[in-house]
Amino acid sequence: MRFFALLLVCILLSFCSQQQRQPDEVRVRLEADPETLNPVSYNSSGGLQIINLLFQSLLGADMADAELKPFLAASMPAVTKQDSLTLFTYQIRQEARWANGSPVTANDVAFSLKVLKAPLVNNEGLKPQVEFIKDIRLTTANNRQITFVCSGYSPEMELLTGDFFILPEYLFDPKGLLKQFSVKDLNHNAPELQQNKQLQEFATRFNSVDFAKNKDLLKGSGGYELDSWVSGQYITLKRKENWWAKTLDTTVKHLTANPKRISFQVIPEHATALLALKSKQLDVLEGIPVAEFNQLQKDKNFRQDYALHTPDTYEFVYTGLNSRLPKFSDKRTRQAIAHLLDVENLMAVTQENYATRTVGPVPPSVKELYHHQLKPYTYSVQKAADLLKAAGWTKEKDGWYKSLNGIREKLTIEISYRAGNTIYENSCAIFKQSAAKAGIPVTIQAVEGALLSQKLREHDFEMAFRSLNGNPFIFNFKPLFHTSFAAKGNLNFTGFGTPESDKVLDLINQANTAQEKAMHLKRLQEMLHEEAAFISLYYLKDRIAIHKRFANTKVSGLMPNYDVSAFLLKEQ
Repeated sequence: MRFFALLLVCILLSFCSQQQRQPDEVRVRLEADPETLNPVSYNSSGGLQIINLLFQSLLGADMADAELKPFLAASMPAVTKQDSLTLFTYQIRQEARWANGSPVTANDVAFSLKVLKAPLVNNEGLKPQVEFIKDIRLTTANNRQITFVCSGYSPEMELLTGDFFILPEYLFDPKGLLKQFSVKDLNHNAPELQQNKQLQEFATRFNSVDFAKNKDLLKGSGGYELDSWVSGQYITLKRKENWWAKTLDTTVKHLTANPKRISFQVIPEHATALLALKSKQLDVLEGIPVAEFNQLQKDKNFRQDYALHTPDTYEFVYTGLNSRLPKFSDKRTRQAIAHLLDVENLMAVTQENYATRTVGPVPPSVKELYHHQLKPYTYSVQKAADLLKAAGWTKEKDGWYKSLNGIREKLTIEISYRAGNTIYENSCAIFKQSAAKAGIPVTIQAVEGALLSQKLREHDFEMAFRSLNGNPFIFNFKPLFHTSFAAKGNLNFTGFGTPESDKVLDLINQANTAQEKAMHLKRLQEMLHEEAAFISLYYLKDRIAIHKRFANTKVSGLMPNYDVSAFLLKEQ
């Protein structure tokens, strides 16, 4: 009890160090400090949630109904097909303004696209999303109109042309370093572009810490601006008093900035976050561990103040194997490991009934795209042993052996997970027990989150538990699975990929109809299943508590599973 009393005092001291709490301030838990709030090179869901309050895209999802709607755009784009090209023409809202009061124009949209295509910029995660955009057309007579010239056509292009953050050119490129380059110039990462002094200067500045944390630069067209960031403690946003969207017609209900302040509290430990919630120092807590969530459901006093929600999400847990390693190069070895993943037990122990089994990175809830005929790997020590033998491993008293590159090696597995995540920690322990039954020694390594991401990108791992967030709109898996993204530093860290799978990934993005996309996505799921380098396990239900003094919370399956900008303080 004395420990928890001390912990509560520490929490209270942390909150007391902040500005006095406003009645309509919303306090949300962040599991970790974002490494960056750069709207192009962000690398965490927590960072993205904050960026979404600072910056806007042309289009976005309304969490009230999970539908795509115009944000900076005045309407959905006009679509014109011309032979092998498709034109998407947008009109930017006349009211849209930057923080300094200047209008958001087509030049800002063009500049933002150039940033996504420019060499040397840390844009690897977003560059594939816009590679089909080959050029843009501006209208001299209308600086609020822009046309994207796109190669081919697919239904997803409507979203993809509008789903990147629009950046203020006046703040992000005051010297006009990108002005002399067209989008067409930047489509090909030619060697001479990488040697260009202006592009080098722009990339150096854009990749700097200033565009990661500087509140004087991180100013977008959204309803909030960065007020304070105390590393390891909190990030606070304040509402813009004269935000442009307040002047819109009342029928535009999806553009909101209701709470006066939003304070993101950095609390890494789940136990500490729960204590802060129970002491009413937090208004929102998502990702509540299963056992604690079930206890909260039974706590009548708690439920007088908080509402509990369990939306289906688009986040899934997977296991990644480094197929580049000689011991994992044979897919039958990887398939054997897949049969040692007791997924039903993992779900029961770590999620109870808050998860859905999956065969791949497509949500089972998206029925037209999910491969229902493909069966997940079943837990079977015998099948694993048979596959290991077929892969050339020999079972001896102390384990499995095989000659690899002329050297006799024993099959061992080191599995990594993000330190502090009890779900992955328990999953690793369960896998270790299952592998031991098959005679495979497993060591478990807890790694700090940023370091684990770095190790994966550098291919310095054997096996890892991870999760990924998606949505029901876009299924562009090229950064994860295409061989062009398999080099060190990129996202395809498992080494998955063949010429056929590369072609399928391209076809997914080029599909002209929903039927074509479904066919190619199902083929990709088959290939991922067979190769067993990227093994999808299950999709999650979130577990959220939100204080009842707020209405209009828009709980959703879309990340972050609620819309904090829409929260309205109930009348007392």
